Amino acid sequence: MIHDSSASPLIFGGDAQSPRAALPVLPPLALYIHIPWCVRKCPYCDFNSHTASPVLPEEEYVDALLADLDQDLHAVYGRELSSIFFGGGTPSLFSAEALGRLLKGVEQRIPFASDIEITLEANPGTFEQEKFVAYRALGINRLSIGIQSFQEEKLKALGRIHNGDEAVRAAGMARQAGFDNFNLDLMHGLPDQSLEDALNDLRTAIALKPTHLSWYQLTLEPNTVFWNQPPTLPEDDTLWDIQEAGQALLAEHGYAQYEVSAYAQPGRPARHNLNYWSFGDFIGIGAGAHGKLSHPDGRIVRTWKTRLPKDYLNPAKSFKAGEKALTNDEMPFEFLMNALRLTEGVESRLYPERTGMTLESLAEHRREAEQSGLLQVEPSRLAATERGQLFLNDLLQTFLS
Repeated sequence: MIHDSSASPLIFGGDAQSPRAALPVLPPLALYIHIPWCVRKCPYCDFNSHTASPVLPEEEYVDALLADLDQDLHAVYGRELSSIFFGGGTPSLFSAEALGRLLKGVEQRIPFASDIEITLEANPGTFEQEKFVAYRALGINRLSIGIQSFQEEKLKALGRIHNGDEAVRAAGMARQAGFDNFNLDLMHGLPDQSLEDALNDLRTAIALKPTHLSWYQLTLEPNTVFWNQPPTLPEDDTLWDIQEAGQALLAEHGYAQYEVSAYAQPGRPARHNLNYWSFGDFIGIGAGAHGKLSHPDGRIVRTWKTRLPKDYLNPAKSFKAGEKALTNDEMPFEFLMNALRLTEGVESRLYPERTGMTLESLAEHRREAEQSGLLQVEPSRLAATERGQLFLNDLLQTFLS
């Protein structure tokens, strides 16, 4: 497949930037692969997902993904992949044969680290035991299962295609297929949800013993059915009670919160997501995928790909929809909007290592954030206080030019 590779012009935001220092060491490199089809679009979902036709264009899409990757290879020559994440959409709609051909093609182009983490997103309604055994045989070693709730009325309100029993069985099927590392995605603050409803969902999830839990509040996003037809959500006091009681329950069962909505057993945080939050590099391929790549000369470039699947698969159109080089003025916010999501933040030295800019360039805004009680007064770390974690947007606003 030959696509128009005429690059969109590089966009430099803000004022002209002064030279940045060369990066002494490039950060870890990951790969994000977007598969945009779902059985049905959920009313709360604002991701780039589209209702699947009866026959998916697997072969054509895998060809396009590899051609898309080929156009990014010049920027990552000599590096290896530390993680791969299949997101969507529902990547588990694709056959093991298609994903196997894709993984083989990726490895032929970029070497895999010996301990590479390869995650596949899946929904219980798409589970088949044989398919999961085949995925594990391909080298996929981590699953992220979209449960959202175990309660029938809540699943119906969310437009999910599985039921509570299928959600419970999903975890068992993952273990039987050989996955000893898997995440369960769970929402709270659902329509008409009580504190006890939310805690029952959490208790059921914990009993399934996942290594990782993504537990986050339902929000109403623009361009969704829920945005235009909002359901009745719990009052703020109930939402706060759910958050406090849920975090206590997770901690009681050994799930440490390491990010705003991520909880893991010891040694089991998601490596791929940690790379995002520590300002690592990632190639994004697939319809609407985003990427971020650092260059030895100090340039850091964000990219985004053509969003609609029909356009992405059109040989007359470019895979790349745009790219933007980050300016010095943008760098503090870009770095910290990721790093400060981590409950322990990051070591201060990571800022100059990953951005090519000095810590002194942060000093004025850093003092302001510390004096407001939102940033920890700790020279060796950049980390939000407990209050700063609650008011993260206010904290990040401090670092906007």
